[in-house]
Amino acid sequence: MSPFWNRERRTEAAPTPENAKRLHVRFVGRVQGVGFRWTASMVARRLSLTGWVRNELDGSVTAEVQGEPEHVGAFFSQMLEEMSRGGRTSYTIDERDEVPVVRGEGEFEVRY
Repeated sequence: MSPFWNRERRTEAAPTPENAKRLHVRFVGRVQGVGFRWTASMVARRLSLTGWVRNELDGSVTAEVQGEPEHVGAFFSQMLEEMSRGGRTSYTIDERDEVPVVRGEGEFEVRY
C-alpha cells in the first residue's frame, strides 16, 4: 500500500524539458525519521520536478532530482528552508553528481 502522501491522482506525464538537468544526491546527517523524504516529495512536486528519494541502510538519504535547471537549483534552497523550520534536522550534501536525464519520467516518488 502506498503511503498517504504518495496517493495523489496521477496524470499523464508532461514532456521532459529540452534543457532538463538531473542530479543524483546523497544527503547525510539527521535525515531519517524526520520527514525528510516526505518534504523532498512535497518540494519536488511544488517545483514540477521528477525523480525519486529513498532512505539508505547507512542512515543517509539518496535522491535523483530532474527538471528545469532553475527548478532543480530551487529544490535545494527550499529543502533547506523547509527542513530548518523548528530545527527538525541538520544535514549536508555528501555527493552531488549530474547524471543522464530520464526522458518521459512523469513524477517524483518516495521509494522504499
